[in-house]
Amino acid sequence: MRTTDTFELNKEELITSSSQQMDAKFAESRYSVREKLALTCRILYDNGHDSGLAGQITARTGQPGEFLTQRLGYGFDEITAGSLLRVDEHLNVLEGDGIPNPANRFHSWVYRARPDVNCIIHTHAVYTAALGMLEQPLIVSHMDNCVLYDDVAFVAKWPGVPVGNEEGELISSALGNKRALMLSHHGLLVATGTVEEACILSLAFERAARMQLLAAAAGDIQPIPPELAKEAHDWILRPKRNSVAFDYYARRALKNPLNADCLRGD
Repeated sequence: MRTTDTFELNKEELITSSSQQMDAKFAESRYSVREKLALTCRILYDNGHDSGLAGQITARTGQPGEFLTQRLGYGFDEITAGSLLRVDEHLNVLEGDGIPNPANRFHSWVYRARPDVNCIIHTHAVYTAALGMLEQPLIVSHMDNCVLYDDVAFVAKWPGVPVGNEEGELISSALGNKRALMLSHHGLLVATGTVEEACILSLAFERAARMQLLAAAAGDIQPIPPELAKEAHDWILRPKRNSVAFDYYARRALKNPLNADCLRGD
């Protein structure tokens, strides 16, 4: 059987071929939404997103006006699939023990504004928080971070603790149609169509903030060509690639004995 001479293909053809192979080779994630959320909490904790009880993660249940979230009083390192709460958009608990973080109110605003969003992550990751203290937007100037290129909105001034409708309206409006938001003096917000994508973008966000601070300390950050950055953004952001990357981080998290209870359903 004759095979294609790949040395004769152009870049666009090679990208298309690689994408088709990826879609055909890799299966969809075997984890439930609850398990993905619990795994994401542990993954984020293991990758510098720990800030005590600050930060939230939510995902739609599939029922209108409902989402899953962690209970107030539990850190990301303690969340299990079974400990998540099912709440309505008014933060009334429909299933589970405890109460949600009152700051989840702005999640409800984002879900109302963005029907395409199925998962929201908000953390006070340390490098993002440090960058926010400078009131600087996130700069994407490296290939690894292009998954966020032209996809991060910016709130330059801190609006205060986000437990009111005013903050929810401001944050959902500032996010617009982007997948991420940089909040000065606060943290990051990622809002995407899947849990896997939200997890991967949150990791990329914090890494980009860390790289920005390191690079800025050494000199002026140089921009990258917009057309190449957009190409990299679309290549990295493919759903199957996000799923494969998520499964890698999940395997890594589950190797840690401290995360042995993560998938527990009770």
